Amino acid sequence: MDLLGGGLFAAGLMAVAALVIGYSKTALGGLAVVAVAIFATILPARQSTAAILAVLIVGDLVAVWHYRRDADWAIVRRLLPAVLPGLALGSVFLGLVDDSTLRRSIGGILLALVLLQLWVKWRAGEQSSSLHERPAAAWAAGTGAGFATMTANAAGAVMTLYLSASGIDKRRFVGTNAWFFLIVNLVKVPFSVGLGLMHWRDVGRAGLLAPAVLVGGLLGYATVRRMSQRGFDVAVLVASAVAAAALLI
Repeated sequence: MDLLGGGLFAAGLMAVAALVIGYSKTALGGLAVVAVAIFATILPARQSTAAILAVLIVGDLVAVWHYRRDADWAIVRRLLPAVLPGLALGSVFLGLVDDSTLRRSIGGILLALVLLQLWVKWRAGEQSSSLHERPAAAWAAGTGAGFATMTANAAGAVMTLYLSASGIDKRRFVGTNAWFFLIVNLVKVPFSVGLGLMHWRDVGRAGLLAPAVLVGGLLGYATVRRMSQRGFDVAVLVASAVAAAALLI
Protein backbone atom coordinates (compact mmCIF):
# COMPACT_ATOMS: atom_id res chain seq x y z
CA MET A 1 0.00 0.00 0.00
CA ASP A 2 2.97 2.32 0.50
CA LEU A 3 3.53 2.32 -3.26
CA LEU A 4 -0.08 3.42 -3.82
CA GLY A 5 -0.19 6.33 -1.41
CA GLY A 6 -0.41 4.50 1.91
CA GLY A 7 -4.20 4.05 2.14
CA LEU A 8 -7.25 2.71 0.34
CA PHE A 9 -8.49 6.15 -0.71
CA ALA A 10 -5.13 7.13 -2.21
CA ALA A 11 -4.84 3.73 -3.90
CA GLY A 12 -8.30 4.19 -5.40
CA LEU A 13 -7.38 7.61 -6.71
CA MET A 14 -4.22 6.22 -8.29
CA ALA A 15 -6.24 3.45 -9.94
CA VAL A 16 -8.61 6.07 -11.38
CA ALA A 17 -5.60 8.05 -12.62
CA ALA A 18 -4.20 4.91 -14.28
CA LEU A 19 -7.57 4.27 -15.94
CA VAL A 20 -7.60 7.87 -17.23
CA ILE A 21 -4.04 7.47 -18.54
CA GLY A 22 -4.98 4.33 -20.48
CA TYR A 23 -8.08 6.01 -21.91
CA SER A 24 -6.23 9.20 -22.84
CA LYS A 25 -3.42 7.32 -24.59
CA THR A 26 -5.80 5.45 -26.91
CA ALA A 27 -8.44 8.18 -27.31
CA LEU A 28 -8.25 11.77 -26.03
CA GLY A 29 -4.65 12.66 -25.21
CA GLY A 30 -5.28 15.87 -23.28
CA LEU A 31 -7.11 14.00 -20.52
CA ALA A 32 -3.82 12.59 -19.19
CA VAL A 33 -3.36 15.90 -17.38
CA VAL A 34 -6.26 14.92 -15.11
CA ALA A 35 -4.14 11.96 -13.97
CA VAL A 36 -1.20 14.33 -13.46
CA ALA A 37 -3.39 16.44 -11.18
CA ILE A 38 -4.49 13.36 -9.20
CA PHE A 39 -0.91 12.19 -8.67
CA ALA A 40 0.12 15.72 -7.62
CA THR A 41 -2.55 15.68 -4.87
CA ILE A 42 -1.30 12.36 -3.45
CA LEU A 43 2.48 12.77 -3.76
CA PRO A 44 4.82 15.77 -3.47
CA ALA A 45 4.83 17.63 -6.80
CA ARG A 46 8.45 16.82 -7.63
CA GLN A 47 8.06 13.13 -6.74
CA SER A 48 4.80 12.87 -8.66
CA THR A 49 6.44 13.82 -11.97
CA ALA A 50 8.59 10.67 -11.93
CA ALA A 51 5.92 8.47 -10.37
CA ILE A 52 3.44 9.20 -13.13
CA LEU A 53 6.10 8.99 -15.86
CA ALA A 54 6.44 5.25 -15.28
CA VAL A 55 2.66 4.81 -15.55
CA LEU A 56 2.54 6.98 -18.68
CA ILE A 57 5.11 4.70 -20.34
CA VAL A 58 2.84 1.72 -19.65
CA GLY A 59 0.02 3.68 -21.31
CA ASP A 60 2.28 4.52 -24.26
CA LEU A 61 3.02 0.83 -24.79
CA VAL A 62 -0.69 -0.02 -24.72
CA ALA A 63 -1.46 2.76 -27.23
CA VAL A 64 1.40 1.80 -29.56
CA TRP A 65 0.14 -1.79 -29.61
CA HIS A 66 -3.35 -0.66 -30.69
CA TYR A 67 -2.12 1.95 -33.21
CA ARG A 68 1.21 0.42 -34.24
CA ARG A 69 0.61 1.00 -37.97
CA ASP A 70 -1.09 4.41 -37.76
CA ALA A 71 1.68 6.93 -36.99
CA ASP A 72 2.50 9.79 -39.36
CA TRP A 73 6.28 9.51 -39.12
CA ALA A 74 6.84 12.73 -41.07
CA ILE A 75 5.23 14.65 -38.21
CA VAL A 76 7.17 12.69 -35.58
CA ARG A 77 10.49 13.38 -37.36
CA ARG A 78 9.57 17.05 -37.68
CA LEU A 79 9.01 17.42 -33.94
CA LEU A 80 11.62 15.20 -32.28
CA PRO A 81 14.75 17.36 -32.91
CA ALA A 82 13.15 20.22 -30.97
CA VAL A 83 12.15 18.07 -28.00
CA LEU A 84 15.65 17.65 -26.54
CA PRO A 85 16.20 21.40 -25.94
CA GLY A 86 12.79 21.48 -24.21
CA LEU A 87 13.71 18.49 -22.04
CA ALA A 88 17.03 20.10 -21.13
CA LEU A 89 15.33 23.38 -20.17
CA GLY A 90 12.76 21.45 -18.15
CA SER A 91 15.48 19.51 -16.33
CA VAL A 92 17.27 22.72 -15.36
CA PHE A 93 13.96 24.18 -14.17
CA LEU A 94 13.20 21.09 -12.06
CA GLY A 95 16.64 21.31 -10.49
CA LEU A 96 16.11 24.93 -9.45
CA VAL A 97 12.56 25.15 -8.11
CA ASP A 98 10.84 23.79 -5.01
CA ASP A 99 7.52 21.91 -4.88
CA SER A 100 5.46 25.05 -4.34
CA THR A 101 6.95 26.81 -7.36
CA LEU A 102 6.57 23.65 -9.44
CA ARG A 103 2.85 23.45 -8.63
CA ARG A 104 2.37 27.07 -9.70
CA SER A 105 4.40 26.48 -12.85
CA ILE A 106 2.22 23.51 -13.81
CA GLY A 107 -0.84 25.76 -13.61
CA GLY A 108 0.94 28.49 -15.57
CA ILE A 109 1.99 26.11 -18.33
CA LEU A 110 -1.56 24.86 -18.79
CA LEU A 111 -2.99 28.37 -18.74
CA ALA A 112 -0.56 29.39 -21.48
CA LEU A 113 -1.58 26.34 -23.53
CA VAL A 114 -5.27 27.17 -23.19
CA LEU A 115 -4.63 30.74 -24.37
CA LEU A 116 -2.58 29.42 -27.29
CA GLN A 117 -5.37 27.03 -28.14
CA LEU A 118 -7.90 29.87 -28.23
CA TRP A 119 -5.55 31.94 -30.40
CA VAL A 120 -5.15 29.13 -32.93
CA LYS A 121 -8.92 28.64 -33.14
CA TRP A 122 -9.39 32.40 -33.60
CA ARG A 123 -6.89 32.34 -36.47
CA ALA A 124 -8.59 29.28 -38.00
CA GLY A 125 -8.65 29.33 -41.77
CA GLU A 126 -6.31 28.82 -44.67
CA GLN A 127 -3.32 30.35 -42.91
CA SER A 128 -3.59 28.24 -39.75
CA SER A 129 -4.35 25.03 -41.67
CA SER A 130 -0.75 25.01 -42.91
CA LEU A 131 0.70 26.20 -39.62
CA HIS A 132 2.05 22.76 -38.70
CA GLU A 133 4.18 22.64 -41.86
CA ARG A 134 6.25 25.68 -40.89
CA PRO A 135 9.65 24.88 -39.33
CA ALA A 136 9.13 27.54 -36.67
CA ALA A 137 5.83 25.98 -35.63
CA ALA A 138 7.39 22.51 -35.43
CA TRP A 139 10.27 23.80 -33.30
CA ALA A 140 7.92 25.76 -31.03
CA ALA A 141 5.65 22.74 -30.59
CA GLY A 142 8.56 20.33 -30.06
CA THR A 143 10.37 22.54 -27.56
CA GLY A 144 7.13 23.38 -25.77
CA ALA A 145 6.21 19.70 -25.59
CA GLY A 146 9.65 18.82 -24.24
CA PHE A 147 9.53 21.49 -21.54
CA ALA A 148 5.89 20.80 -20.59
CA THR A 149 6.38 17.05 -20.40
CA MET A 150 9.60 17.29 -18.38
CA THR A 151 8.23 19.71 -15.80
CA ALA A 152 4.57 18.74 -15.62
CA ASN A 153 3.92 15.70 -17.85
CA ALA A 154 1.51 18.09 -19.56
CA ALA A 155 2.56 18.01 -23.20
CA GLY A 156 -0.68 16.38 -24.37
CA ALA A 157 -2.29 19.77 -24.91
CA VAL A 158 0.69 20.94 -27.01
CA MET A 159 0.43 17.88 -29.24
CA THR A 160 -3.35 18.26 -29.48
CA LEU A 161 -2.87 21.76 -30.85
CA TYR A 162 -0.22 20.73 -33.32
CA LEU A 163 -1.95 17.58 -34.57
CA SER A 164 -5.31 19.37 -34.84
CA ALA A 165 -3.63 21.92 -37.12
CA SER A 166 -2.30 19.08 -39.30
CA GLY A 167 -5.81 17.91 -40.18
CA ILE A 168 -4.98 14.19 -40.04
CA ASP A 169 -7.65 11.54 -39.47
CA LYS A 170 -8.40 10.23 -35.98
CA ARG A 171 -6.42 6.99 -36.20
CA ARG A 172 -3.29 8.72 -37.46
CA PHE A 173 -3.84 11.42 -34.83
CA VAL A 174 -3.83 8.91 -31.95
CA GLY A 175 -1.14 6.72 -33.54
CA THR A 176 1.21 9.65 -34.08
CA ASN A 177 0.56 10.84 -30.54
CA ALA A 178 1.24 7.33 -29.17
CA TRP A 179 4.58 6.82 -30.90
CA PHE A 180 5.75 10.38 -30.23
CA PHE A 181 5.13 10.12 -26.49
CA LEU A 182 6.58 6.62 -26.19
CA ILE A 183 9.85 7.92 -27.65
CA VAL A 184 9.81 11.15 -25.62
CA ASN A 185 8.91 9.49 -22.33
CA LEU A 186 11.66 6.89 -22.73
CA VAL A 187 14.14 9.70 -23.42
CA LYS A 188 12.93 11.43 -20.23
CA VAL A 189 13.86 8.47 -18.03
CA PRO A 190 17.63 9.25 -17.86
CA PHE A 191 16.81 12.89 -17.10
CA SER A 192 14.52 11.86 -14.25
CA VAL A 193 17.05 9.38 -12.87
CA GLY A 194 19.81 11.97 -13.12
CA LEU A 195 17.72 14.45 -11.13
CA GLY A 196 17.18 11.81 -8.44
CA LEU A 197 13.43 11.74 -9.09
CA MET A 198 12.86 8.24 -10.50
CA HIS A 199 13.50 5.10 -8.45
CA TRP A 200 12.70 1.39 -8.67
CA ARG A 201 9.62 1.95 -6.50
CA ASP A 202 8.14 3.99 -9.36
CA VAL A 203 8.55 0.98 -11.67
CA GLY A 204 6.87 -1.24 -9.07
CA ARG A 205 3.97 1.19 -8.74
CA ALA A 206 3.52 1.25 -12.51
CA GLY A 207 3.41 -2.55 -12.52
CA LEU A 208 0.65 -2.56 -9.90
CA LEU A 209 -1.37 -0.01 -11.86
CA ALA A 210 -0.81 -1.64 -15.27
CA PRO A 211 -4.15 -3.58 -15.27
CA ALA A 212 -6.09 -0.32 -14.79
CA VAL A 213 -4.08 1.29 -17.62
CA LEU A 214 -4.90 -1.67 -19.88
CA VAL A 215 -8.64 -1.42 -19.13
CA GLY A 216 -8.58 2.32 -19.82
CA GLY A 217 -6.74 1.68 -23.07
CA LEU A 218 -9.37 -0.80 -24.25
CA LEU A 219 -12.16 1.66 -23.40
CA GLY A 220 -10.38 4.46 -25.27
CA TYR A 221 -9.80 2.31 -28.34
CA ALA A 222 -13.47 1.34 -28.43
CA THR A 223 -14.48 5.00 -28.07
CA VAL A 224 -12.38 6.13 -31.06
CA ARG A 225 -13.75 3.33 -33.24
CA ARG A 226 -17.32 4.50 -32.60
CA MET A 227 -16.67 8.24 -32.84
CA SER A 228 -17.08 10.22 -36.06
CA GLN A 229 -14.14 12.26 -37.33
CA ARG A 230 -15.88 15.56 -36.58
CA GLY A 231 -16.86 14.35 -33.12
CA PHE A 232 -13.24 13.33 -32.50
CA ASP A 233 -11.91 16.72 -33.64
CA VAL A 234 -14.21 18.52 -31.21
CA ALA A 235 -13.61 16.03 -28.38
CA VAL A 236 -9.81 16.33 -28.40
CA LEU A 237 -10.00 20.12 -28.09
CA VAL A 238 -12.64 19.99 -25.34
CA ALA A 239 -10.65 17.32 -23.48
CA SER A 240 -7.55 19.47 -23.62
CA ALA A 241 -9.39 22.49 -22.24
CA VAL A 242 -11.04 20.43 -19.48
CA ALA A 243 -7.69 18.92 -18.52
CA ALA A 244 -6.09 22.36 -18.33
CA ALA A 245 -8.88 23.61 -16.08
CA ALA A 246 -8.61 20.52 -13.85
CA LEU A 247 -4.89 21.00 -13.31
CA LEU A 248 -5.25 24.73 -12.66
CA ILE A 249 -7.91 24.03 -10.01
